[in-house]
Amino acid sequence: MKENKEITALLHLIDDPDEDVYNTVSDRIISFGKDIIPNLESLWENTTNEEIQERIELLIHRLHFRDLTDDFTEWAAGDADLLEGALLVARYHYPDLDATAVYQDMEKLRRNTWLELNNYLTPIEQINIVTSIYYNYFKQKGVEFAYNNPDDYLVNKTLESKKGNALSNGIIYIALCELLDLPVKAINIPRQFILAYVDPQHDLLNPKGHTSEKINFYIDPLNGQMYSHQDVEAYFKRISVPPVASYFRQLNNKRIISIYWKN
Repeated sequence: MKENKEITALLHLIDDPDEDVYNTVSDRIISFGKDIIPNLESLWENTTNEEIQERIELLIHRLHFRDLTDDFTEWAAGDADLLEGALLVARYHYPDLDATAVYQDMEKLRRNTWLELNNYLTPIEQINIVTSIYYNYFKQKGVEFAYNNPDDYLVNKTLESKKGNALSNGIIYIALCELLDLPVKAINIPRQFILAYVDPQHDLLNPKGHTSEKINFYIDPLNGQMYSHQDVEAYFKRISVPPVASYFRQLNNKRIISIYWKN
């Protein structure tokens, strides 16, 4: 908890009825960063005035959001790790999130899956193992999108509750495959969040081919079910959308997190 005369004076002015004064005070409080949050929490606990409590809550939210914005900027400028980005999104809903349990669960998934893999397996056999460990052994369930239940979108709650929608399950699935050096990527098929097993040698052998040709098969992150090219072609016919090349391009991690944040 930070303590100095200026902070004490600022905290005493939080209840000032003059909006201009309050705005000046609140901006100065925000400038101290998240280290001032314990002071605000202590003030909240020691006042019974609901208006003051509401102002304090808004200030704490602004501090968390500024801190989160800074972390997102740093994340985007760096390696843009997918799981780290998803945890930043989760922090918007759970500002005090401790990611330790998430990383521990991911390590359990990685270790159990790695023990079953070997260099002689085909891509389908590899994904069958990943899917079996994730959905059967760890009993992960898929649920449909429900905007009134944000926890289904958050990777921390998805791992904790053993259920998530296509986005949260899919992000965990991709992150797990990254840990195992398996070329599973999200692609841009409309109205779906679908994964694809991408042939890493395709571009070297056929650089001018259609983007769909580098995909061996598709994976539904709700339950791990695999789909063929014929299945995807049938989907495009059903929604009356031509399967143009851009729909089969890989989504980079920044794009995935952008979709994740908007949902």
